[in-house]
Amino acid sequence: MSDRNQAEGSLNQAGGRLRVAVAAPLSEENRARVKELEPRIDLVVDHDLLPPMRWPADFAGDPAWRRGPARQRAYEEAIDSADALYGVPDVDPAALARAVRANPRLRWVHTMAAGGGSQVKAAGLRPDELDRVLFTTSAGVHGRPLAEFAVFGVLAGAKDLPRLNRQQRDRQWSGRWTMGQVSRQTVLVLGLGGIGRAVAGALQALGATVIGTSRRDVTVPGASTVIHPDRVTEVAPTVDAVVNTLPGTEATEHLLGERFFDTLRPGASLVNVGRGSVVDEAALARALDSGRVGFAALDVFEPEPLPVDSPLWDHERVLVSPHTAALDAAEDRLIAELFAANATRLLDGDELVNRVNTVEFY
Repeated sequence: MSDRNQAEGSLNQAGGRLRVAVAAPLSEENRARVKELEPRIDLVVDHDLLPPMRWPADFAGDPAWRRGPARQRAYEEAIDSADALYGVPDVDPAALARAVRANPRLRWVHTMAAGGGSQVKAAGLRPDELDRVLFTTSAGVHGRPLAEFAVFGVLAGAKDLPRLNRQQRDRQWSGRWTMGQVSRQTVLVLGLGGIGRAVAGALQALGATVIGTSRRDVTVPGASTVIHPDRVTEVAPTVDAVVNTLPGTEATEHLLGERFFDTLRPGASLVNVGRGSVVDEAALARALDSGRVGFAALDVFEPEPLPVDSPLWDHERVLVSPHTAALDAAEDRLIAELFAANATRLLDGDELVNRVNTVEFY
């Protein structure tokens, strides 16, 4: 029996309703929004069992908060009674594995992150468990905010923000110089998922020529050319900026390493809004020192938090953003709406969007 048929069978036995345990903070307003969009959902939620959020989309919550043994049992009992989970319990892969194994009726888990596949991989689930439970991510929700940061990074590189900052700090009124024009630049966008497509469209709107990467033969608005990721070093000498939107997988680990930076056009900018593991940070530091990379705007790192002794902190041509570029006041609502739309698809027997690839976990 296919995973979709298994899910449908479970739901048919439940009278065509979906019992959802809220495993991550969900406001009263967004609970009402979910119910409005899909009335066949029965939400199991007790906010006393969920950590307080410190900012929007802070699904892990305050790290000082503790549930206590009795409330932990109540939390797990609610999770173990559900057909689906809104969020990975405590954003903890071990807790996800426990939930999957303790609850044979569980058919679907929605992760809050766009890169939720890494949490599924870290749970170490068996093949039969990966077949039984559908996993989805919040990919696409973060596309516009990250596209804006990507444009910001490309523009900052083109306009030589480090030089402007340095001269202002030193109160130096230099002679005039010619700034780069994004409208005449070629930008390599790694990955053409929801985020990459938004980045490609935003850059193309500024007049940039966009080369995108995909392992499939696709046509994407905004990208004039699409190449396989294996060919990135071929085009590296022709690009003025690189934007990474790729997830962290075995296939993408250190894709941007010594070999790539050695072939990159000197002075090119790098923006990373994907995952830190895609960039070999030691190789990047050397490329910055040599001038091969002229500017780097980095929102993600390997590891996080960025260690205090990392040379990236002090490099004058690096902008460090603490993994905050995707954060948007509307994020919680958008994730809730995405979840409700997928719940409708599940209840109606349709394929879910943003399915996690449980072979490569993206």
